[in-house]
Amino acid sequence: MVPPMPHDAFITSLGKFLPGEPITNDQMEDYLGKVRGRPSRARARVLSQNGITQRHYAIDREQRSLFRNWDLAVHAIHDALARSPISLGEMDLLVTATTQADLVLPGFASQVHRALGGPACEVASLQGICSSGMQALRAATLQVASGEARRAVVCASELVSRLLKASHYEEVTGEDTVPFEAEFLRWMLSDGAGAAVVQDRPHPTRPSLKVEWMDIRSHANRHELGMYVGANRGADGGFGPGWIDSPTFGEAAATGAFNIKQDIRRLESLVALGVDGFFALMDQGRLKPDEVDWFCIHYSSHFFKQPIVKLLERGGVRIPEERWFSNLSTRGNTGCASIFLMLEELVNEGRVRPGQRIFCMVPESGGFIACYAMLTVVAPARSLVPDVGVTTPAANTQTPTSAVSSDLGPLPLSPKEGGDPVREKLVRELTHVWVDFEAKLQRVPVLDKLSRGVFTVEDYRELLINMRQQVVEGSRWIARAASSITAEHLALRSSFIRHARDEHRDYEMLERHYVSVGGAHEAITRAPKNIGSEALSAWMFHRASQENPFDLLGAMFIIEGLGSRVARRWGLAIREQLSLEDEQVRFFLYHGDNDTTHLDRLDGALGSGILTPELAARIVKTAKVTARLYLLQLEELGNV
Repeated sequence: MVPPMPHDAFITSLGKFLPGEPITNDQMEDYLGKVRGRPSRARARVLSQNGITQRHYAIDREQRSLFRNWDLAVHAIHDALARSPISLGEMDLLVTATTQADLVLPGFASQVHRALGGPACEVASLQGICSSGMQALRAATLQVASGEARRAVVCASELVSRLLKASHYEEVTGEDTVPFEAEFLRWMLSDGAGAAVVQDRPHPTRPSLKVEWMDIRSHANRHELGMYVGANRGADGGFGPGWIDSPTFGEAAATGAFNIKQDIRRLESLVALGVDGFFALMDQGRLKPDEVDWFCIHYSSHFFKQPIVKLLERGGVRIPEERWFSNLSTRGNTGCASIFLMLEELVNEGRVRPGQRIFCMVPESGGFIACYAMLTVVAPARSLVPDVGVTTPAANTQTPTSAVSSDLGPLPLSPKEGGDPVREKLVRELTHVWVDFEAKLQRVPVLDKLSRGVFTVEDYRELLINMRQQVVEGSRWIARAASSITAEHLALRSSFIRHARDEHRDYEMLERHYVSVGGAHEAITRAPKNIGSEALSAWMFHRASQENPFDLLGAMFIIEGLGSRVARRWGLAIREQLSLEDEQVRFFLYHGDNDTTHLDRLDGALGSGILTPELAARIVKTAKVTARLYLLQLEELGNV
């Protein structure tokens, strides 16, 4: 028995990418090409047995590649992350699977990581055929279950159409027709990618799949390899020289070494091998078919389903048809990505229910490997999530009144009727700055998680540390600005001083919030600024140190606008998603209720007679810079 792991592992989101439009059986040769200009004689026979009606290729009708394999993987990963509680920047493990990468070296995970971006993290490349996707999932699951990783991304990607192009078969000398073992796979395989996020906790708002167990066994010790690229079999059944042993690559191509081949005589043995493993799991007590709601069994052709059914029935297992799930007919045989694409469709199209169990089985003829997994559908941790998205009229029509107030107020400033044209132009320009800033704010990873309802206590603690640094520095730079105002503007200096006095103890609320959600007081008081906070602080003190730094009204416009327009929404969303009390988000609720007073002071300053076209231009620029640096400090949470 495998000893228990310290953590559970959950598939919290699934994604896919299928390149191009679906390609019907009649269109296949338009994309793959006709070998030596002649239609295939085997195509109709193979398609009549495999039951595939459409598939996807990453090549066009001229057999030109439209994507790299790593592109397929990246698209699938982004699709999974769009439904995930985590962002790309939180990934701490990347595991990939494929039959053939774009480059021979380095590993496919490195190729995907380069194209994907994200943080520095551990990577693992699993190369195989159909089983490599399950191997990748198991590798990620074990890392998460052991506590070595917490937010793993797994992808399985296949771009096999490049191997199936007619031109490759035409390179083979001495053959007028393509041998069936090589042509067979032209009508079986297709392109696509699937991805999953694996975590140590379930998704807060969507169903997750708990990985109960996985079992993978290679039987290559007793069976010949059944699918291969890189050599040809000799008369004795063994492999001749490999492609890299040939004097030139051209000579290797002329022997057909680069053509993918399937020894179809061995496929029936694979069916028996897979079912035998099924029975072994029953004997071990790990698999009870009557308790399984969905059977996701990968097979390369519907031709093999009936032999599987018959063997199972001989062993006393009768699976009702409605509990079988396969999308082979519409997705094609996408190799290692197939199991991901099955699970993706089951989960993302809403077919599963909490408590249901999914049994996965992936037999591979290439290395005679049998893979099995048992998954349990887990309900989301939270069912009601407030909408904290961008407040547009369209968005507000769908917003629950319990989550967000329907009266969000005007933008921080409004033009005065019959007022000064300079002021009116300033308000218009500041409105443009605000709209751009608010839209970008929603794309900051931590706020995107809040918007999607997947905000965590760890996220809240990071946000509080950042907010405290900003609040402590805020009262200081306002005081610095007040000291830089000359005697002829004493009324404005007094206004700045009152503003600094009002906010100089606000950081204590943030400290109390931090401790109330499990943080240590010393941790928040001694935390260093992140690189974005350093930049924002330096900018604010630089401007505050100039004589009569009235352009800082643009900075106040951004920061106080956040308080009056956004803070309460954040506070309500955090309270609901983390099941907190009002006192644990009091800072946000307080500023949402009180920062309109600060904006009134800003209005008063603009009406005090200091406004000129030159100052208005400086105010707008300072607002733009402050907005960008404010975003930066939120983007760089934890980056000290």
